[in-house]
Amino acid sequence: MSALLCSRQVLLLNSRRTQLGFFQKNDFFILKSFTSIGLFESNEKQQEEKYSFTVSYLINSCGLSPKSAILASQSERMNFESPERPDSVLNLLKENGFTHTQISKIIRVEPLFLLSDPEKTLLPKIEFFRSVGVSSSDLPGILSSNPMLLGRSLEKQLIPCYDFLKSVLLVNEKVLTALKRSPRAFQYNVTTNMAPNIAHLRQLGVPQSTISFLVSNYGSEAFTTHTRFVEAVHQVMEMGFDPSKMVFAQAIQVLVRMRKQKLESKFELYKRWGWSKDMALSAFKRKPICMLLSEEKITKAMDFLVNKMGLQSDNIAINPATLSFSLEKRIIPRFSVIQILLAKDLVKNDLSLLNILWPNESRFLEKFVIKFQDDIPQLLSVYQDKKDLLEVGSQSEKVCVAEQL
Repeated sequence: MSALLCSRQVLLLNSRRTQLGFFQKNDFFILKSFTSIGLFESNEKQQEEKYSFTVSYLINSCGLSPKSAILASQSERMNFESPERPDSVLNLLKENGFTHTQISKIIRVEPLFLLSDPEKTLLPKIEFFRSVGVSSSDLPGILSSNPMLLGRSLEKQLIPCYDFLKSVLLVNEKVLTALKRSPRAFQYNVTTNMAPNIAHLRQLGVPQSTISFLVSNYGSEAFTTHTRFVEAVHQVMEMGFDPSKMVFAQAIQVLVRMRKQKLESKFELYKRWGWSKDMALSAFKRKPICMLLSEEKITKAMDFLVNKMGLQSDNIAINPATLSFSLEKRIIPRFSVIQILLAKDLVKNDLSLLNILWPNESRFLEKFVIKFQDDIPQLLSVYQDKKDLLEVGSQSEKVCVAEQL
């Protein structure tokens, strides 16, 4: 029995020595583990502080919403502790005429600009655009509408793009027009997009005047992918558009943006309002933009003009641009004025859409409002309030659109 007890004591002692040895041999490991945990917690705290500072800066100095600031700070590269570099970026933009709103827009699109070297990255682009004739008043608007231009390579992208546009448009003023209307045009690749698209038009015999109009006004569509561009041009040619007319360029712009299936759905929509396929195609040839209008806008305008005003649907097809006018700001107020005048027998019942909707603001006021103010003092109020103060279509007299517009 005593021998058995002694044996157990020896085993217990050896076990304690083994455990002690483990701790003695691994004390560095254990200490290191606890130290690592401490360092991890410390680093995590520092990251939280950086993150908090970044978000706060984006909100307070750049005008971003909390949601936008949080999204912008998700990138690890966006976390910064000091305002020195971001401040230098904001100061450079302010010194070059950018408003707080424009700066906010730029940073919202590309927050990493805040960490760039403003003198090396941003200033050369600003100076380049000024050197080619962009005015100091126009430049902030152009760059804030397409901030990625500030991130493009000057030598590899912006200068080659400008040189190519100058070779196509010939006149610097037209290049500046293209830049103002389609800043994105300066982001396309000259070799893969720009040059092949222009070459394709020239191979088809499209005159310089039409090419110049297309590039100046619809640069983004003119320099879309070559395959898409060729497809759109082929459709336009098949529809019988004349390449010598400006409307040829407008049709290209529409068909680059709209797939064939979508175009067919617009034809079907117009068909439901009484247009035949030929009428819809004729309207498209007159004013291609009528196919870019939303289904809701087309439906509301046609409902008002046809159902409430009693106009013939085919007369609208003759002047499809009518549908592009604002229903609330132009169509309803003007027809309200005309209805009042008709009810008082102050105008003849043979007015056309051209008479009513096409005159500019001052001309319409002079011809239909100011002229009759003595007879109807409230007429100006009806027009300026942009309200349909009469129940549209309730009058016995409705506008009769002339057969020949």
